Amino acid sequence: MEFFNAFGVDLLKLGFQVFNFLLLLYLLNRFLFKRVFALVDERKSKIEKGLEEAEAAARDRELARAEREAAVAEARKEANEMVARANKIAEDTRNQILTDARAEAENVSTRAREEIVAEKDRAMAEIRGQVAELALAAAGKLVRGQMDDPTQRRLVEEFLVEVEPSAGSKARS
Repeated sequence: MEFFNAFGVDLLKLGFQVFNFLLLLYLLNRFLFKRVFALVDERKSKIEKGLEEAEAAARDRELARAEREAAVAEARKEANEMVARANKIAEDTRNQILTDARAEAENVSTRAREEIVAEKDRAMAEIRGQVAELALAAAGKLVRGQMDDPTQRRLVEEFLVEVEPSAGSKARS
């Protein structure tokens, strides 16, 4: 004790101070430090959870970006296929229209040829009739008499045979 007295330390006060310090330490630990550490732990877990959620959100964004790019690629592919189909349909339609137009032109040309041939035949028949009348008139003047009907017909037919090749060449020219 002398040691403590040499430094001027009162043991009773020292004991009370040690007791007060331990009591204060107990109370701080019991009511303050536990709550502060609990708040710190809670804050730490919130931060870790936020970081995990941020990483998950980043993964989700990456997946969404990949899905979006795949959807855009698929849409482009479908658009290209639609354009190709439309071009094919247009080409088929164009070919069908051309085929129909050629067939119609051929039909019109054939009908025109048929009409020309029919008109030529009508003209030839009309010319034959006129030539027959002229031949009969000429024969009547030449003979200056009356001929019987079979003789007149035979003369007309002979004349038509002679005139037809020359009339045919004139009609063709």
